[in-house]
Amino acid sequence: MNNSTNISKIVKTMALTIAFVLVSCNKKKETVETTTETEGTANVLLKEWTGPYGGTPAFDKMSVTDVKPALEKGMELNLKEINAIANNMAPPTFENTIVALEKSGAELDRVFTYYGILSGNMSSPEFREIQKEMAPVLSEFRSKISQNKQLFQRIKVVYENSLKTPLEDDQQRVVQLTYEGFAMNGAELDEEKKKRYAAINKELSGLYTNFSNNILADEESYVTYLTKDQLSGLSEPLINAYAKAASDRGREGKYAITNTRSSMDPFLTYSDERALREKVWKNYYSRGDNGDEHDNNENIAKILKLRKERVGLLGYDNFAAWRLQNRMAKNPENAMKLMNAVWPAAIARVKEEVADMQAIANANGDNITIEPWDYRYYAEKVRKQKYDLDSDEVKQYLQLDNLREAMFFVAGELFNFKFTPVEKGKVPVFHEDVHVWEVNDKTSGAHIGLWYLDPFARTGKRSGAWATTYRSHTTFDGKKNVLGSNNSNFVKPAAGEAVLVSWDDAITFFHEFGHALHFFASEVRYPTLNSGVRDYTEFQSQLLERWLSTDQVIDKYLVHYKTGEPMPKALIDKVKKAATFNQGFATTEYLASALMDMKFHLADPTNIDVDKFEKETLAELNMPKELVMRHRTPHFGHVFSGEGYATAYYGYMWADVLTSDAAEAFAEAPGGFYDKEVAAKLVKYLFAPRNAMDPAEAYKKFRGRDAKIESLMKDRGFPTKS
Repeated sequence: MNNSTNISKIVKTMALTIAFVLVSCNKKKETVETTTETEGTANVLLKEWTGPYGGTPAFDKMSVTDVKPALEKGMELNLKEINAIANNMAPPTFENTIVALEKSGAELDRVFTYYGILSGNMSSPEFREIQKEMAPVLSEFRSKISQNKQLFQRIKVVYENSLKTPLEDDQQRVVQLTYEGFAMNGAELDEEKKKRYAAINKELSGLYTNFSNNILADEESYVTYLTKDQLSGLSEPLINAYAKAASDRGREGKYAITNTRSSMDPFLTYSDERALREKVWKNYYSRGDNGDEHDNNENIAKILKLRKERVGLLGYDNFAAWRLQNRMAKNPENAMKLMNAVWPAAIARVKEEVADMQAIANANGDNITIEPWDYRYYAEKVRKQKYDLDSDEVKQYLQLDNLREAMFFVAGELFNFKFTPVEKGKVPVFHEDVHVWEVNDKTSGAHIGLWYLDPFARTGKRSGAWATTYRSHTTFDGKKNVLGSNNSNFVKPAAGEAVLVSWDDAITFFHEFGHALHFFASEVRYPTLNSGVRDYTEFQSQLLERWLSTDQVIDKYLVHYKTGEPMPKALIDKVKKAATFNQGFATTEYLASALMDMKFHLADPTNIDVDKFEKETLAELNMPKELVMRHRTPHFGHVFSGEGYATAYYGYMWADVLTSDAAEAFAEAPGGFYDKEVAAKLVKYLFAPRNAMDPAEAYKKFRGRDAKIESLMKDRGFPTKS
């Protein structure tokens, strides 16, 4: 999942004004490096990066105590740059206005690199207090840029001139994105409305921070401890991992199910203890909804009201109409049309899946009716019955280290990348679990960047999986090598044990690596062009998932973790035959979240009761009672910890239409998924340009036409129109 926002470009163009408060998200933009020593500061978070590989963050020297002064100094320096651009007496030009903006904020960019790590990977109570204190300060800082009248007038002149005398294509794109970013965020409002706009942003920034910290608090506070007689159904590696989680928390001899998806999901799938499954399920899905000091319902109601009021100042009826105007969907109607086209088939499939599960429960004499905490457990039994496929057996061939090497292989075949481990200690890291690889071109040996991997869950690390950049590729002021990372929450094994993951987790691992490859493949001049279009940016990563099930990967990398024997052909055939199994569950839990995201932002938020609205809307949608939204509203961080995915969670499905269609291009090619000609087009049009080209135009260049929804329906095993 890439719920990323570009921190430095938010500061510079304000295109995603509030979103950078979700600093735990990924893909912060290029940090244009300049020295700060002349400013008389010794704060390590501001300092230019040094060492090999074009300099790397001093993660080993960062301290929470440095955060506040670094932010304050970084903002001060950035505002000096902004004021110099705005007050330049020379006529506005692309160079003295747009390029100057692209170069500004290097020091602050560096601070946000550390800020993102301390927020997403290494959070602490001390840091969260700083977040709360600085959120309104940062909001005011952003408003000083987005509402700088002189600055916007210069941008507007450059924009209008470019319409008369076009610039080079990528320069034209930068100007367009910069102008639209400012205009969409109130640069043309009158002074009274600007003040209210800024006040709303300030209040929202605090709400976003509070929402995010509430989720993390509930993830840390709710742990289910088991005794040895409560382990029925669990595999030995999973038991050992749960034992380590308990030991790490001072509960030797117990087994801990932590309140994260990576810990919860396998327990719900394999545990025979129904009462404990219910407890673990309720802990997880009630995050932010427990009626205590960490309850998020009031935060959500306030957020919805403020968002609607803010876009109303700009003349929009609702937040969705404002947000989607420069996305591929263009408007909420188009996004809803796609979701409504898939939803009936998804819930119909759930009905079939539940019937199959209930039949097994009845045959076993279990005397139960399928509830949400039963779905994964009985789905696994159906999988075994229908396909003779045991997910736990498959896991024996999905060792994390081998999956990583498989991803490197795919990157080499498609992108001509080579990954080489960097000696421990040569590059600073923020935790002992983090490892680093150098990325080079296989043919020329040219250095492309560094890839950081932070694979394991721990206290203070937000749940989920994500990708981020510490430095993006640009060439406008000298080529910058990429520093990219992937972050997961696999349960750390006991010493000497292999990390075995589910097929779904393996897919997610490939997915997030797809984001990293998007970073490394970038060939753009200007930092702004590395920004993502929300309903397009998941496409590249979703597409990479397809290579996990290719024969080349299966034959070489999916080997038994003990014997080293390849996955038997019979088991491979079962996996492929069951490819559309449980798609009712997978599609419905996702789509329910996406639909709720949109419906919340299309509704009138006056006096809204969040829990009631969620319940009633899902009932109107005929949401099956046997499962819930993938992200229930009170912990829907994508949407309410910031604005990165607000009214944009549908983007995963929009991107999946492209994914399914693009996968057919490979499937139809002579060389299949490793066809060199199609791979070259993939890199040229869909990875390297980033946001330097309109996504719809880029896809047409790759495919020769628009994508078709029929490919998506076929992939999920749903009926298509004849």
